[in-house]
Amino acid sequence: MVDEWLPQPATEEIELVKVMHALGDPVRMQLLSVFLDGKEHGCGLDGLGLDHLHKSTVSHHMRVLREAGVTATRVVGRNRLVQLRKADLDARFPGLTDTLLNAIGR
Repeated sequence: MVDEWLPQPATEEIELVKVMHALGDPVRMQLLSVFLDGKEHGCGLDGLGLDHLHKSTVSHHMRVLREAGVTATRVVGRNRLVQLRKADLDARFPGLTDTLLNAIGR
């Protein structure tokens, strides 16, 4: 089985305006707080602390984060694993992830 990555912008194509827009929603900030641990996370609602939302709503928020370049999504079989693109964000916007980490109080 070959892993497949969903489409995402290259590091040099990540735009600050799109990143900030993506993070301008409380649900996406909640997701960011989960992803800041640097690990890959499945898309199960309970593991993300979003079990009060419909799965399609969470999928929409995940897509917005990925298309903005905030996260990367790897498809493994029927599973999707999401992780923060910390190194890419730090390379493009030094200090951004640390600032976000402080802003959400972790």
